[in-house]
Amino acid sequence: MTNPARARTLYDKIWDAHVVAQDDGESILYIDLHLLHEVTSPQAFAALAASGRIVRRPERALALSDHNVPTEGQAAGASGVADEAARAQLLALEVNADRAGVERFAMGDPRNGIVHVVGPEQGRSQPGMTIVCGDSHTSTHGAFGALAFGIGTSEVEHVLATQTIRQRKSRSMRITVDGALPADVSAKDLALHLLRTVGVDGATGHVVEYAGAAIRALSMEARMTLCNLCIEMGARAGLVAPDETSFAYLAGRPAAPTGDAWGRAVARWRGLTSDADATFDRELRIDAAAVRPMVSWGTNPSQVVGIGELVPDPSELPDLDARATAERALAYMDLTPGRPIAGQRLDRIFIGSCTNSRIEDLRVAAAIARGRHVAPHIRAMVVPGSGLVKRQAEAEGLDRVFRAAGFEWREPGCSLCVGMNPDRLAPGERCAATSNRNFENRQGRGGRTHLMSPALAAASAIAGAIASPDMLG
Repeated sequence: MTNPARARTLYDKIWDAHVVAQDDGESILYIDLHLLHEVTSPQAFAALAASGRIVRRPERALALSDHNVPTEGQAAGASGVADEAARAQLLALEVNADRAGVERFAMGDPRNGIVHVVGPEQGRSQPGMTIVCGDSHTSTHGAFGALAFGIGTSEVEHVLATQTIRQRKSRSMRITVDGALPADVSAKDLALHLLRTVGVDGATGHVVEYAGAAIRALSMEARMTLCNLCIEMGARAGLVAPDETSFAYLAGRPAAPTGDAWGRAVARWRGLTSDADATFDRELRIDAAAVRPMVSWGTNPSQVVGIGELVPDPSELPDLDARATAERALAYMDLTPGRPIAGQRLDRIFIGSCTNSRIEDLRVAAAIARGRHVAPHIRAMVVPGSGLVKRQAEAEGLDRVFRAAGFEWREPGCSLCVGMNPDRLAPGERCAATSNRNFENRQGRGGRTHLMSPALAAASAIAGAIASPDMLG
């Protein structure tokens, strides 16, 4: 049994509040919100039906179509999707969700979009919750002070059937970012900086809490970007303690509490902080002033350099395994060690994904694109994270800015981040992307991905090569 008198971390508090039972070092956790999408849910629903079980708490689920959806022609709905397998998954989600009584936003519904964008903007993601989804970047929702993590298909079935999940508690890690980020540095840059610092397995087995003045200064959208990428460090989840910024974002959202219930909720949420004398298994401190705009050069998100740095030379790495990994990455990316990363010619630009497709991201990119034009050899696309983000951007005239600059303005979805829909790179194409992964073949077989912020991606589209805004004429 837990001891409520002991000093506890934010992770401890959320965990303790959701333990239903304990057995052999594992706990059964109650799940407050189950987010579903078309790729990882069909098998789970099929297994549920085969065993004669029903969805235990359909009101605690939300179904969205995002991975397989085309970013053009969504008015035709799932039946209009050309790819047979994708169409089958999308139609299965419709049937399964409707049969189970799960709320669902269909393709073309302005409320639909990327699951990790829609959950927060609908107010479904709230402080203190446990949130799961059959998608690794569920960590995004930790920005609200929620324990949010990705699960596998068999676990999706278990949550549907029981509204619980069996878990072994992770260790705790706190990353404190002191000071203030430079004006040209974003949360994406900070996340990539942290990845270079700790590596792709540096937080394995931990739930990370982000703290410090630089974190408190971030907007909710920036916090979501940061927590989205914590999974790339190997973390089970990421957390930011809720505060006035969180409450202001949630106020008035469709699923947020109202009236007296809002006041009670905020009072409860204010207690979701780590106790002053709580201890963490690991601690890391970062000086925010040292962070620079970052861009990836390799094939995992920790292989990054500052925009003003050189492509690294693997021969300078003392560890043989690290050297071999870097050599393979450079061979796949077709990059030469010792050359500046800035100026590397590009073919494609992708601004979107659950990492950077929210309205703040689009505003940043549009401010750089305004009055300029995409380089003649570049194909650039902007994909809003949801229909509501698209609608707001159009109300602000951002779509006109992008179109005038030569960007394609698309409909919402995962798009080029994952390559499970028509938006894909051709072999050898090099893309600047605001997404979260640069793995081999991730955006299309043989495609080469450079991760960066919306500001760098927009500037790179104009320059036709990797660039930052201050490098534009």
